Amino acid sequence: MSDDTQDTPLQQEARLWQDGHWTAQVIKNEDDDGWAVAMFKAGESEPALVGPWTMGRDKKNPKPLDGTAFITLVKTASEFVRRSEQQLHAQLNQSVTVNGQDHRVTVTLRIVPDEDNPYALLSARDEGGDVLAEIKVDAGFKLNRQTGQAWVDADFAKPGSGRR
Repeated sequence: MSDDTQDTPLQQEARLWQDGHWTAQVIKNEDDDGWAVAMFKAGESEPALVGPWTMGRDKKNPKPLDGTAFITLVKTASEFVRRSEQQLHAQLNQSVTVNGQDHRVTVTLRIVPDEDNPYALLSARDEGGDVLAEIKVDAGFKLNRQTGQAWVDADFAKPGSGRR
């Protein structure tokens, strides 16, 4: 198979369109008498996006999918997934810059969302990017300028340890 055939749809039906990355499936809208379209990313069992779908001319059946609609749906679903990933990344990764003794220090918190034992890594880097300290903290640790500065001022002692 050549590279240019990877974008060729695998299925093209009135209610199901598919390429190597996405599947669009028109489904009955459970909330009303209308129709919806669910966009599935390849390999995923849950839809990445579900949205309303247009009724056909008979006002009973859905409008059939076509190439233009599929391309638009793929763009919309891809953008939605990208924004969701960015939002999750922002929630799990935080950063503040505070004053150290001789230079600015960037303090970062990276939350590891483990189902059984979530935790976070609190780290400090100097202006050159060298790691000054890194410790494991509770996933609920709140990083802000005040807590970051307090950690740097305490010579990177584990927050709440009482060590100064």
